Amino acid sequence: MSDATQSLDLLAINTIRFLAVDAVQKANSGHPGLPLGAAPMAYALWTRYLRHNPRNPQWRNRDRFVLSAGHGSMLLYALLHLTGYDLSLEQIKQFRQWGSLTPGHPESHLTPGVETTTGPLGQGFANAVGMALAEAFLAATFNRPDYPVVDHYTYVLASDGDLMEGVASEAASLAGHLKLGKLIVLYDDNKVMLSAPTQAAFSEDVIGRFDAYGWQTLVVEDGNDLETISQAIEHATQDTTRPTLIAVRTIIGYGSPNKAGTFKAHGEPLGVEEVKLTKKALGWDPESDFLIPGHVLEHFRAAVDHGGRYEHEWTGMFAEWAQKYPDLAKQWDAAFSGVLPEGWDQNLPVYPLGTKPIATRDANGEALNAIAAHLPTFMGGDADLSSSTKTQIKGTELFSSENRTGRNVQFGIREHAMGSIINGMALHGGIIKPYTATFMTFADYMRPPMRLAAIMEIAPIFIFTHDSIGVGEDGPTHQPVEQLAALRAIPHLTVFRPGDANETAAAWRAAMLLKTPAVLIFTRQKLPVYAPEGTLEGVAKGGYIKAEAEGGNPEAILLATGSELSLAMEAREKLTALGIKTRVVSLPSWELFDQQDQSYRDSVLPPSVKVRVAVEAGVTQGWHKYVGDGGKVIALDRFGASAPQEVIFRELGLTSDAVVAAVKSLKG
Repeated sequence: MSDATQSLDLLAINTIRFLAVDAVQKANSGHPGLPLGAAPMAYALWTRYLRHNPRNPQWRNRDRFVLSAGHGSMLLYALLHLTGYDLSLEQIKQFRQWGSLTPGHPESHLTPGVETTTGPLGQGFANAVGMALAEAFLAATFNRPDYPVVDHYTYVLASDGDLMEGVASEAASLAGHLKLGKLIVLYDDNKVMLSAPTQAAFSEDVIGRFDAYGWQTLVVEDGNDLETISQAIEHATQDTTRPTLIAVRTIIGYGSPNKAGTFKAHGEPLGVEEVKLTKKALGWDPESDFLIPGHVLEHFRAAVDHGGRYEHEWTGMFAEWAQKYPDLAKQWDAAFSGVLPEGWDQNLPVYPLGTKPIATRDANGEALNAIAAHLPTFMGGDADLSSSTKTQIKGTELFSSENRTGRNVQFGIREHAMGSIINGMALHGGIIKPYTATFMTFADYMRPPMRLAAIMEIAPIFIFTHDSIGVGEDGPTHQPVEQLAALRAIPHLTVFRPGDANETAAAWRAAMLLKTPAVLIFTRQKLPVYAPEGTLEGVAKGGYIKAEAEGGNPEAILLATGSELSLAMEAREKLTALGIKTRVVSLPSWELFDQQDQSYRDSVLPPSVKVRVAVEAGVTQGWHKYVGDGGKVIALDRFGASAPQEVIFRELGLTSDAVVAAVKSLKG
């Protein structure tokens, strides 16, 4: 390599560094240390290996780049601007400001070229495992000899903090087991945390750990050595039987005379004078702001031509493939369009009145399989609980290192990573509504990925069974009480707790039509089956009249979800016998009900009817907006107990008699 080329490389790297430093300083907020230290490895990847098209960030066969260390967002924004994405220099100057496309941590639904929303450490790492899993599945599904229409890598830049998080460990373990060889992680090994050197809390042999996971591991001793970094990436791409971790020894805040190598460079601006000193130390104009030398920009913008050529070549191959395999091409279009094919819901089960009681987890399995039969890239899995959650797709095998076409994913007992991985699968595209399944009490392990799915407005489905004290003898550790309220508290997350088998099928249908994430919650215990008429429409609206008062004009309204719907229906019979005209309202999804217009909501819950009693086997939180100040909520503001489920319901006061007594007390 000539001196001129070396000089251009160094100028380009410093351009990345100081776009980041200047943006952080202008905002007086941010993380300059990672961009200063990691710019060389990012530059090597983006200019020498990453196959992407800045003019079409959604090109299907692009390599994915995940900045798991999302606090270093200005590194990514600098790369996006320089390589020609629709992210202007003015947006760089508006880093961390209201309404900008450059928020403090990357947001995939906001900024062109950002593959996933990162910042909570470890999440991006696990998302990338999902992307690599999706690539492997789709390649096995769609590729044919001489037509690798799915053939790309997933690259990650991860920090020490990412690798400390348990979610990354869970995901790395599974990635190694599944031999996701097109996953390559660049580990920014700078040995500094936010408040101290890593040695204060992190002294393990990271390389040894990833060796044990079944990864290929490589080490680059000097984070400024472009050629060795490039050789390591090249070596990583040659082994597609193992994911690769490249540990690159960097210096956080590289170039800063007073802060380099210390935690002081991590999460705060360098300061005006220190910025000047750093620029001077690295041969940059200390008086410049947001400097981009013209020939450097030209060098970076070569990515536009290269990306156009990559996509053009792929498009030509894809057209030949589509002509040769028209049925596959039709399947591809359905998978990537996000539009469900006609008839996808035609075999959803309908349970006539008189059907024997059935647990909603069992009805869930029937609905899931009815949908899966029409959607070849509908896939998901569970945390080693498929026999309990009933979420295995029949007629297909387990996705594995030997069988990439299996649609059932065994995540193992790794709930946190499971949620983050299906987010990555959803973000990748081509996988229709990836889903997870576990017991509802373990929803707490999965809250971070559910929250991030809601922020990103992607649409995976999170299934939880064993939904209440109905779990019975397993006791309070396995009996969710507060989890339902916690899930309902997440914005843009739609929660369904259906009350019988017909509502279960209807909830699945409604969830599949959403453009945002959904939670489906099911019972272990068997529940009565009610007439299916009106259920599809009612569940789609989140709440509806399940049973009307005799003659209309109710004197009392009972509200319920899930297994407690049957308690409300029993109580209605008893109240009717007492001459109290009672309506039962099923509210399987508060979110959807609240989205309906006022006239519909008032038709279901007439303001004139003040006698209202809600019953649910969870905390009371949230119910008062439906029952009003004069109503009552029969629920659980305590933990459960270990006993047969019918005993627990009785002893904790969740009975039809308790509902009747509450109505009578309100009527006076």
